[in-house]
Amino acid sequence: MPTHALVGWREWVGLPGVGIEWLKAKVDTGAQTSSLHAFGMKEFTRGGASWVRFEVHPWQRSADDAVKLELPVHDRRRVRSSSGHAEKRVVVLLDVRLHDQVIPTEITLTRRDAMGFRMLVGRELLAKGFLVDSAASYLGGKPPRAVRRANKRPPGEEHPHWPHRRRSDG
Repeated sequence: MPTHALVGWREWVGLPGVGIEWLKAKVDTGAQTSSLHAFGMKEFTRGGASWVRFEVHPWQRSADDAVKLELPVHDRRRVRSSSGHAEKRVVVLLDVRLHDQVIPTEITLTRRDAMGFRMLVGRELLAKGFLVDSAASYLGGKPPRAVRRANKRPPGEEHPHWPHRRRSDG
């Protein structure tokens, strides 16, 4: 029988292929596909293929350290939210680091303004070797205290221990 890593209902994850080392995520066994909060999403064509341009704001309640991304559109899916609202979403492929594993993952892009987490980890990713302990949090570990504090700092206040990483070059 394969070994499964235990995750809590919320975990710190990373998107290593795009330079996002830490992002707080909610583990959602009710969601089939993982989703990411995308700001300023705009689709365009490059070389005859569909692409999408958007920003990821790694810190909750802050636009600091925003990362601008341009990725090929992998698919489009109709997704039904927990409130029953259905919408068609763009799907991209990104590597997700959960615990010490990096897993290529299909991720839908959406505006999650009303939600507390920038990312949801869905069943498709969890099925690749994870079990969920709904009473636990951060079983994969936490980033250093300075990173956790950056996630709680007021908007506009720079991180005290990092050079400012805003990626505004397009």
